[in-house]
Amino acid sequence: MKLFFKPGACSLSPHIVLREAGLPFELVNVDLAAKTLADGSDFYAVNPKGQVPALALDEGGILTEGPVIVQYIADKVPEKGLIPPAGTLERYRVLEWLNFVGTELHKTFSPLFRPTTPDAYKDIVRQTLAQKFAVLDKALAGRSYLTGESFTVADAYCFVVLGWARPMGIDLSAYPNVTAFQARIAGRPAVREARAAEGLG
Repeated sequence: MKLFFKPGACSLSPHIVLREAGLPFELVNVDLAAKTLADGSDFYAVNPKGQVPALALDEGGILTEGPVIVQYIADKVPEKGLIPPAGTLERYRVLEWLNFVGTELHKTFSPLFRPTTPDAYKDIVRQTLAQKFAVLDKALAGRSYLTGESFTVADAYCFVVLGWARPMGIDLSAYPNVTAFQARIAGRPAVREARAAEGLG
């Protein structure tokens, strides 16, 4: 498999999950501004959406959308327990968190990355995110991970998105359960390896 990524972007989530899964893969860095690969070829030819992550599958074809990619990876190695079996309530709890992170956190962050976003609107975005962080902090009270005591693909995605707070000038210290969660995930060997491979330290 080949993972098309940009360092520190949401593609770090499937990168972490690939390492947690222990599956062989190749990293392909994407210049998202130019929509090109290192050899100068057009990234739109890989993913017409022009976004990372994209996963080139061993059997051929491209899979896109991070929350879907991590489920695909996890289902290839069910013995790793990265996602519960299909049809179980536990599976739907993980999907519930994947959707929360994607729609309530990830997409809410997006305007902060655009230089054309008015400062007044960025302030509103930060207020909205504060409300979401409070929900997350409450949910993490008394548990190590989003769905309990087992690490899942939802934790990887959440960790990556939370990592955007500091660069965007958002202080998470008011959310002790969130910051403890961040530290817990950051200490996982697969997470350290993925961050190092992307040059993130």
